[in-house]
Amino acid sequence: MSDIKEEGFKTSDVLSTLAGVFDKMPESEKKNQIKKTNGIFQITVKNAQGKEATWVIDLKNEGKVSKGPTKKPDVTMNLSDDTFIQLADGKLNGQKAFMTGALKVKGNVMLATKLDGVLKGAKAKL
Repeated sequence: MSDIKEEGFKTSDVLSTLAGVFDKMPESEKKNQIKKTNGIFQITVKNAQGKEATWVIDLKNEGKVSKGPTKKPDVTMNLSDDTFIQLADGKLNGQKAFMTGALKVKGNVMLATKLDGVLKGAKAKL
């Protein structure tokens, strides 16, 4: 999963772990997760140095995490590295992050709410 890692981003550790969870997931469980989520998330994160990196969580077709933008995301999210980590750790509510402007969402906003469940589910499998 080293192709997902991005130097200077704490987010890349979380997404690399998530990719590992997807890789180890039995095919039937992965299909179930894809059916339940049915979306492609594009996440653009800005770190403390102002550098940006983009990852894609595909839970519509393949059930995998990749680096770099995709042509047709269902939802695009822009946030800081620290905000993503707080969301992943469950220390920050996605709705609150959105309302305060810490999380910007384009596209299917309701789909964005499913990412929280995906992150929590992956954390439970660790």
